[in-house]
Amino acid sequence: MAYALLKHIHLATIVITLALFLLRGAWRLTDSPKLNQKWVKIVPHTNDAILLAAAIGMLVVANLNPLDHGWIMAKIIALLAYIMLGTIALKRGKTPLQRNLAFIGALAVFAYMIAVAVTKQAWLV
Repeated sequence: MAYALLKHIHLATIVITLALFLLRGAWRLTDSPKLNQKWVKIVPHTNDAILLAAAIGMLVVANLNPLDHGWIMAKIIALLAYIMLGTIALKRGKTPLQRNLAFIGALAVFAYMIAVAVTKQAWLV
């Protein structure tokens, strides 16, 4: 029961994370002042913290060690890449080209994480 609840929270926050990333990416493309709203700086991080807490909770409840399951470790490494690329796409990219390429890369890594979660396979061939 606890695992199912954590999984539902995890899945819901994944959808919210993607929606917020797409929204902020669109605003970045249009240089929208909406990116400077206070909630835009708080809500995505709060949601991501809940997402991560649910993921860790699922690992604990299911007694899964990421070091014993390559697909979980692959998701963790991909998460770090997604964070790095997302930061470049939304904040640190110096040129529009850098931001756009990082945005596309972040979306590709996000898709990879979903594929790994569904298939439980680190390398999709």
